[in-house]
Amino acid sequence: MTSENFRSGYVALIGRPNAGKSTLLNYLVGEKIAAVSNKPQTTRHKIKGIVTLDDGQIVFIDTPGVHKPGYLLNRRMMSAVHDAILSVDVVILMRDASVSTGNGDKFVLNLIKQSEKPAILVLNKIDKVKNKKELLPLMEFYAKEYNFVEIVPISALNGEAIDNLLQQIVKHLPKGEPLFAEDEMTDQPLRTLVAEMVREKILQTTGDEIPYVTAVVTEKFDESDPTVTKIHCAVYVERSSQKGIIIGKGGIKLKKIGTEARYDIEKILGKKVFLQLFVKVVEDWRNRERDLDEIGIME
Repeated sequence: MTSENFRSGYVALIGRPNAGKSTLLNYLVGEKIAAVSNKPQTTRHKIKGIVTLDDGQIVFIDTPGVHKPGYLLNRRMMSAVHDAILSVDVVILMRDASVSTGNGDKFVLNLIKQSEKPAILVLNKIDKVKNKKELLPLMEFYAKEYNFVEIVPISALNGEAIDNLLQQIVKHLPKGEPLFAEDEMTDQPLRTLVAEMVREKILQTTGDEIPYVTAVVTEKFDESDPTVTKIHCAVYVERSSQKGIIIGKGGIKLKKIGTEARYDIEKILGKKVFLQLFVKVVEDWRNRERDLDEIGIME
C-alpha cells in the first residue's frame, strides 16, 4: 500500500545523440533494455524504463538523439521525440558536460523552451571533466536560457549522483498511485529487447566500417522448450557489401555478434538461449514505410 504522498509520472529523456540517455536508463533499471553505443542515433524506439522507489515511481521514456531528419526513418525518430515531450510530466534535458556547446545543443534547448514543461537539466559525463569548476559557466548559460526546476551533474557511466537525480525527479511528479507493478522494469516486449541487444552488438563489433544502415527484427521467439528459448533474428542492410562486413571473413563477425548478444539475452531471460542470425539485403529500407513498420518504428 502506497502512502498519500507517493508520486508517480512519466519523464522524457531528451538530448543530442551520444548524450548518454540509454546508458542512464540501463543503469537506473539495472538491466540492459536500451541499446548503448558510442555512436549517435542508437536509440530508435521510445523505450520505457520503470524505476520504483519508496516514495515514487518514475517511468522514463528514452528518445532518439535529436538530429536533423533526412530519411523517413529519421523523420519518424524525430516525431517520437516530439510525441514524448508532449506526453510526459517532466522533461530531462541531458547534456554531455565534457564537450562545448554547439548548434545542436541550442536546438534541443529550443525544444524544451517550446514545450514549457517542468524540466531538469542533467549534465552528464562529469567523470570526464577534471576541474568541476568548469561546469559553472555551463550551468549559468542554461539557467539564463530556461527556468529549469533542477540542475543536476551526474555520471551515468559510474552512477555518480544518480540517487540525488532520482530524488529531484520524484519531487516534481504529481501525487498518485504507481503506474506499473513494482517488479516491472519496462513495457517493451521481449522481441524488441532482443532485437535491441543484437543491434547494439552489431554497432560495437563493426566499428566505423558500417554506417547506420542496419536494423534487426526478431522473427521467431519460441519458448515451447522450458530449458531453452529459440530465437531467430533478421539483420537488415541496404547493400551486399554491408552484408559482407557484418558476416565477416568465414562468418567470424556474425558469430561474435551472436555470442555476445546471446550472453545479454540469457541474463534477461534467466535461461539458455539458442540464437540464430540471418543477414538480409533490403534496399532503401530506411525510406520504406512497410519495412519501418515491420521493424517497429512507427509514425
